[in-house]
Amino acid sequence: MMGMMSSRRGLVYAVAIAWLLEHVVPFGRLVLYPFTLLATWVHECGHGIAAMATGGHFDKLEIFGDASGLAHTRELGNVAIAVTCLGGMIAPPLVGALLLAVARGPRRARATLFVSAVLLVVTLALWVRSPAGVIVVPACAALLGWAAWSWEPTRRLVLAQFIAITLALDTVGRMVGYAMSSKATVGGEERTSDVAAAADALGITRYVLGAAVITVALALLAAGLWIAWRPSRTSPPPRRAPASRR
Repeated sequence: MMGMMSSRRGLVYAVAIAWLLEHVVPFGRLVLYPFTLLATWVHECGHGIAAMATGGHFDKLEIFGDASGLAHTRELGNVAIAVTCLGGMIAPPLVGALLLAVARGPRRARATLFVSAVLLVVTLALWVRSPAGVIVVPACAALLGWAAWSWEPTRRLVLAQFIAITLALDTVGRMVGYAMSSKATVGGEERTSDVAAAADALGITRYVLGAAVITVALALLAAGLWIAWRPSRTSPPPRRAPASRR
């Protein structure tokens, strides 16, 4: 019971902290800035992984100071282009939902933070090639690794749930306007948005595709929260002793 309550309490704290930093605390968005960049990293990795999954190539990843990013990929065919474009948009809510489902206790939260730190280091070695990215990615890896190694269990749990919430809300919050736009400013340059590029590749209107992306993101958020809130049994219920016969 204590484990279940701790997990739920951690989720409540994480949601409350995210909301307060976004809407109430002065300079709260500045505190959220590293986590916004972390969501950008997930977004761009989503593009790259989707490109590789469709037989393409992931050449490099750039993260900029304005929290935008760019994945340099190569694809063959319109379907592969569309999948690569949409992969980046779906990645933050998908990863957020997975973290909500997995990080349901202090031990799992610790493992989640450690694995995330390792993945950040791996992508730094393989793909990150922008000045801001070279600073941000190892800094985030150090923070998550430090938290996994030395933070006390309650703080680890809240941090893992907080990261999950910020990722799950990324498309719903920061990306809603982007999901419906035809252009995006990346590193100070105007480019075709992901949803517009995917819609052009598939021959459909971007509004339909953007609405579908937002719907999927909301569904992932709902699923992640539902799984995170479900009671979990850490041990099987005790067996009743057989009744004695006289």
